[in-house]
Amino acid sequence: MGEGQGKKQGQLSRMVDENNRAPITPALRSKGGRAKSGSPLPYDRAPVRDLSPWIARVSATDVKLAPDQVINCGIMSDTAVLRVLFRGEWWGETRDGPFDFTSAALFCGPQSKRIPTRVKGGFATCTVSLKPGAVAALNGPGAVDSLDRVILYDAMYDEPWCNSKTLLNWFDPAGPPERWLRVAEKLFEQLIDYTGAKEPDPIIAAFDKAAFENPNLSVAEFAKEHDISVRQLERLIKAAFGLTPKRVLRRARALDMAAHLRGVADDAEAADMALRYYDQSHLNREFVEFFGMTPAQFARTPQPFLTLSLEGRQLRRLEALGRNHPGTLPPWRR
Repeated sequence: MGEGQGKKQGQLSRMVDENNRAPITPALRSKGGRAKSGSPLPYDRAPVRDLSPWIARVSATDVKLAPDQVINCGIMSDTAVLRVLFRGEWWGETRDGPFDFTSAALFCGPQSKRIPTRVKGGFATCTVSLKPGAVAALNGPGAVDSLDRVILYDAMYDEPWCNSKTLLNWFDPAGPPERWLRVAEKLFEQLIDYTGAKEPDPIIAAFDKAAFENPNLSVAEFAKEHDISVRQLERLIKAAFGLTPKRVLRRARALDMAAHLRGVADDAEAADMALRYYDQSHLNREFVEFFGMTPAQFARTPQPFLTLSLEGRQLRRLEALGRNHPGTLPPWRR
């Protein structure tokens, strides 16, 4: 390893060490356990095989807090999600302005940056993360139109069963997390039948996997390998992800690094993650753009909501790359 590479690895190691020492206040008790940083983890798994063309992950989170305690954090997801809120008083800031919800079913578009979010009194949620291109296949809003937005599920479809009240009645908030996930999968089976959804274009899935494997890849070379023009690829990716191919890759790189800083990534990849950036100032600029803070600030700041989504993404990433089999513990939980 060269001197420059060793310096980058050392910088990342110091930031990870800071993160592991950072106190999490207040202490959060979660049924899914805790990350190294103390942040709660979800009960998270891959969907049943029949739903895998459209669904990336299904997860459930149940975190206890005192009624008057408030957690300030943020959310950032690279995929559109359906999120059912069973408990908690939620506030946030999106492209459309501030929002507040309690019990509701929400469609959250993919995100180009961290959305400030807070919750009061603990929270319980069931989340279905969709694969790129799945929303269009399900006749939902376009990725560009829904980018950085939160939409009440009632506005999505005209069918009477497609509303928050009906969806919430399907779930038993007092039941075990696995039951929540099974109910969510049954709902999506109905939605796929109702919309007649086709599987997303294979090139979308190929680009998604390529971004997991090497977010520094050349867009032109990827297009050439898949016998498509760069312009066609750009249109296809923007329609599926809501962002240009280059920005999708930059976001993927930042999310991988963020997962390492929160202790929900494979430590064996730490050096490679650091080498994706030219230098410390490059890393700082990217983090400020996507998360609104430097990596050092990110490592020192409790990030309970972000850690939940970052772990789910890393699970999907390792499974997509064939480095962790569904149902087995990932490296950071062993």
